[in-house]
Amino acid sequence: MDNFVVSARKYRPSEFDSVVGQQHITVTLKNAIKSGHLAQAFLFCGPRGVGKTTCARILAKTINCEQLTEATEPCNTCPSCTAFNNQGALNITELDAASNNSVEDIRNLIEQVRYPPQYGKRKVYIIDEVHMLSNQAFNAFLKTLEEPPAYAIFILATTEKHKIIPTILSRCQIFDFNRIQVKDIAQQLERIAEREAIEAEPDALHLIAQKADGALRDALSIFDLMVTFAQDRVLRYKNVVQNLHVLDHDYYFKLIAAFLEENRTEVILLFDEILKKGFDAQNFLQGLGDHLRNLLMCKDAATVQLLEVSDGVRTQYLEQSQKASASFLLSGMSLVNDCEQQYKSSKHQRFSVELCLLKITHLPSAFQVRNSLEELKKKHLA
Repeated sequence: MDNFVVSARKYRPSEFDSVVGQQHITVTLKNAIKSGHLAQAFLFCGPRGVGKTTCARILAKTINCEQLTEATEPCNTCPSCTAFNNQGALNITELDAASNNSVEDIRNLIEQVRYPPQYGKRKVYIIDEVHMLSNQAFNAFLKTLEEPPAYAIFILATTEKHKIIPTILSRCQIFDFNRIQVKDIAQQLERIAEREAIEAEPDALHLIAQKADGALRDALSIFDLMVTFAQDRVLRYKNVVQNLHVLDHDYYFKLIAAFLEENRTEVILLFDEILKKGFDAQNFLQGLGDHLRNLLMCKDAATVQLLEVSDGVRTQYLEQSQKASASFLLSGMSLVNDCEQQYKSSKHQRFSVELCLLKITHLPSAFQVRNSLEELKKKHLA
């Protein structure tokens, strides 16, 4: 049996152009390499799974490449690139600060910095999770970080920039990585599915991308899990919904339809069905608030682009938004928000949610009564 390699490792980018969703970072780094204006220390900060360590490795590899391409990418053929690809690059050192965070660890690193590279142009030191260093270790690192040898470059990576002392921050060129957009993650998953000969429904990939919350690594881990479940190598939306224990969009579309028809019975029964399937009432409220918000965004063509959903689901939103007034949607959002804030302190949580749902169900009648009173008032004044 062949050894299985997780997608996060198998499809880890090896050049700047293959990094997903961080063009503002990759373009700047490529320009710095091309112009020779490389800083002595970089700080890559941002959420987990967005490509900080990946970009650090690509930067280290590109700096030492002997035959850069016209696009300022590593050639992958020179001895330096070959050594890097085979995990044998002696002039690139990686340190995990989560487990090597003492003064002694930093002193050992500083001792290594004293020796110039055996081959290649630069010695690159990548320190991951740098915020885990102790204050004493940070202080021991300051002088070397401020005045390193000409051949040394430091690349620090962290998910918690606020924990790094200001004196370290002032010595680094700081790059802030963004959460990767849902559409970018979904497109990357689609490319990987094609390469792996996996048939995948677009809605299934989009749901995985949404669940990953901006982290491509998390998306790839979920993707591998879903592929393992789908023995016929077909990713179906209904199976992904079931395995991720996600509340299907259809429930919210049915709920809004019941609201607009003022069908109290249908509303209560739908909520009961959702609870029986094991979904948390508070998560349901969050989902309902998001659904109402998405419908409101569909009322204006300029804000439709804010929906992070697949094309098929977007069409459903656009159709349902035409049936609901902006006043109804805003009032519903307000009621859901109030219920969500009071949910934890409520002694009868199910009752609180049901009351909120019944209030929303009553909104169409309330607006109708208000409009009738306003018309009568206008007639009386006339």
